[in-house]
Amino acid sequence: MCNLLVIGGSGHVGSLVLPSLAAAHNVRVFDLKPPASGPVVDYVAGNVCDPDAIFSACEGMDVLLYMAMGPANWHSPALIAGSFDANVKGVFLALEAAHRAGIKHAVYTSSMSVYDGDLFRRHFNDEDVTPDSTHVYGFTKLLGEECCRTATRAWGMSVNALRLCLPVAEEKWLAETRNGTPTIATTAEDVARALLGAVDYEGNGFNAFMISGDYEQKLMNMSKAKRALNWEPLARPNH
Repeated sequence: MCNLLVIGGSGHVGSLVLPSLAAAHNVRVFDLKPPASGPVVDYVAGNVCDPDAIFSACEGMDVLLYMAMGPANWHSPALIAGSFDANVKGVFLALEAAHRAGIKHAVYTSSMSVYDGDLFRRHFNDEDVTPDSTHVYGFTKLLGEECCRTATRAWGMSVNALRLCLPVAEEKWLAETRNGTPTIATTAEDVARALLGAVDYEGNGFNAFMISGDYEQKLMNMSKAKRALNWEPLARPNH
C-alpha cells in the first residue's frame, strides 16, 4: 500500500475507479471539487495550473496519478485553452512538483485519441504505432505523453502512460456489448485494474500501454500490458 496522489480524481474516470484505488492505497484527491460520492479519501482543493498548490498536495505522497482531462470538444478558443491547460501545462507542472517533492513514479491517463480517425477501422499491433491525431484533444493528450517522456529524461522518473478507451460503468458495457461485435469501451473494473497495475509497475523511463475492452484483441494487441502490468480485459458480454 502506498500514498497515492490522484490529480483529477473527481472527474468522470475518477468517479468510476476511485473506490478500487482507495481500497488498495491511501488516496489523496487533488481537484477543483471534491469527489461526489464513494470512499472517504483525503481531499485537497486546487487547480492543475497552480504549481504551489500541486507541490503542497505532493508532499508525503509516494506515487502521482494524473487523471485530469481537458474538454473533448474544441470548437471555441476557451475549450482549446482548457485542453492545453489540463492535458499539457498541468501534466508538466504536476510532474515537476512531484519531482521536487521526491516522488519518483507516476501514472498518466492518456487516451487512444492520440490516434486519428475511426479506431474500428485500424489495427494497432503494438504501442509503437506513431500517434497521428489532428484533433485538439488527442493532440494535447499526446503532448502530455511528451511531458512524461521529458520527466523521465530530466529527473530520472518512471512514468506509465495508459492510453484508455471509453471507460464506462460495467452495467453500461454489458448492456451495449454483443458477442461477435468488436468493442473498445472498457469497464470501470478493467480500467481500475490497469491503473493499479501501472501504479505498481516501475519500469525504466517512459512506457505507454494500450488499455481497452477489446477482449478478443481484434483491433489492439495488448500483450505489452499483459507482460508488464499483468493486465488484460476481463469483462465479457453476456449476450
